[in-house]
Amino acid sequence: MRKNILVVDDEKRMRDLLLQLLANENWHVEEAAGGADALQKINETSYDLVILDVMMPQIDGWELCQHIREHEDVPILFLTARSETKDKVYGLNMGADDYLTKPFDKDELLARAHALIRRSASHHQPNDKMKTIQLKEITINTEAHEIYVHDVLVSVTPKEFDILYHLALHPNKVFPRESLLEQIWGIDFLGDERTVDQHIKNVREKLKKAGCSFNPIQTVWGIGYKIKGTES
Repeated sequence: MRKNILVVDDEKRMRDLLLQLLANENWHVEEAAGGADALQKINETSYDLVILDVMMPQIDGWELCQHIREHEDVPILFLTARSETKDKVYGLNMGADDYLTKPFDKDELLARAHALIRRSASHHQPNDKMKTIQLKEITINTEAHEIYVHDVLVSVTPKEFDILYHLALHPNKVFPRESLLEQIWGIDFLGDERTVDQHIKNVREKLKKAGCSFNPIQTVWGIGYKIKGTES
């Protein structure tokens, strides 16, 4: 099935470049010159990938990403000239799946786009028959891809859900960061291990804010992360 891609950038030259590059992959590519236009398109059309600039007038990329994440789990790739680590971390906190800085290598952009689309296609296929996983007051609903604390829904991104779900499926097993990158982001993900750390930090903070009385994800220093035990 032909993939549907949305490119959001206020620079026409950049949109034209991306449209030509992505169309060569036999993808259907649409464009939006700003956040308001993009929101309207997203409300009307289902996309397999959104490539999103940060610096745009009126609704910037950060805000647009938040709006998208409130309703959609479509993969989001930030493509921006902002190259500082704090900006990359902020983008991931907003719910982005990947972050690439301008100027970019065309082959790298295509590799990341293909990887995000492949992972999204398999992302809703649970590898276990359990419908829920219970971690004390935390409930992981594997069918709805939702997390609850004391029956209150916790707003998490798809990757944040996948990390907690994957760890909870294997209680007491320690997963190195590189293993989590491979399992959650795929072997062809071009980011680094700090991506795992940031997503786990986000999960911990959201669960605590929701009233969770304990930290479900334990750090195994020098190795990675684990969840200690589950309760059915």
